Amino acid sequence: MITISTLPQHLPALDGIRAVAALGIVVTHVSFQTGTGWALAERFDYFVAVFFALSAFVLWRRPVNQHYYRNRTARIAPAYLVCVIAVILLFPEARTMDIWQILTNLTLTQLYIPDGLAPGLTHLWSLCVEVAFYLALPVIAWAMRRLSRRGRLAAIISAAVLSFAWPWLPFVAAFDGEGINFQIWPPSYILWFAIGMLAAECEGRVKISSRIRPVAWLLAAAIMWVASREWFGPQGLVHPEPAEFNRRILAGGLFAACIVVPYALGGPSKILESTIWQFLGKISYSIFLWHVAILGLMFPLTGISLFSGHFTLIFILTVAFTIAVSYASYELIEEPARLYFRGRKRQATAAAAKPATKTESPA
Repeated sequence: MITISTLPQHLPALDGIRAVAALGIVVTHVSFQTGTGWALAERFDYFVAVFFALSAFVLWRRPVNQHYYRNRTARIAPAYLVCVIAVILLFPEARTMDIWQILTNLTLTQLYIPDGLAPGLTHLWSLCVEVAFYLALPVIAWAMRRLSRRGRLAAIISAAVLSFAWPWLPFVAAFDGEGINFQIWPPSYILWFAIGMLAAECEGRVKISSRIRPVAWLLAAAIMWVASREWFGPQGLVHPEPAEFNRRILAGGLFAACIVVPYALGGPSKILESTIWQFLGKISYSIFLWHVAILGLMFPLTGISLFSGHFTLIFILTVAFTIAVSYASYELIEEPARLYFRGRKRQATAAAAKPATKTESPA
């Protein structure tokens, strides 16, 4: 019988996948800002789908407990706030931010106002989506609490299918470059989270051989190549039509499934569990947070103009400086915050478990 206790507590290979995903996102942003014109590099943004699927898998495979929101806050908020405040104070282009941009970027609500995405912080739109999933997860788990496994699978698949209707809604499809872009709101990305949730439902019941992994990576690369073709959908920052956006979401979901599922439902990985990938996986959240701001600083540092090429040099410098800053962020912010909140959790648990003592009258 499969129970929570029989599942492994931690899957190190997934930390390696996080590292790969973080560096993949760096590739797409460096490619854009150096003006390479590489359509394939644009689709490295599908590693956002990998992050979504990973989060959904890790969180859905364990029951939601009373410390869930505290744990999520401890994981996300400290490093995020430090990064946002640092960019606002130190990044020259961020000085143009108005009060609403500042407030929404501090509260992870920048998706929900016009022009909320600020210089040096534009990539954090995806974290807004992920946090919305974190907030909704206990409600989703409660709503499915009486469903069988088959019922949960059916509900997850149904939600993923229905999400393809979102970009067709009139107020979503009407976006013309001004106002709020509803197309990148959380409902659009249900499929990407569903991939992880479905994998979690299959854990312990389905075992995928490690032999399939090279094929899965090749298939993922093929998906990226197809999705990067001009006939598949618009390139660059051109706003996609609903059908084009649906294709992009579907391709991203298939890409995430190829990358995540063989490791989530497979055995260990010597490569992804090697020291370097485990180290990068450990600091991957900070890599994601800081890399765009660091990238912006590489151009004045090198004297290279935006969109003028030099991808290799800018990429190497961005990765090197980002890893250094991210390691400091992990050691000085992420880990101390985690330990602090863990201590608070243990204190709360101990206090709740402590038997009540009789208070005697001083008389």
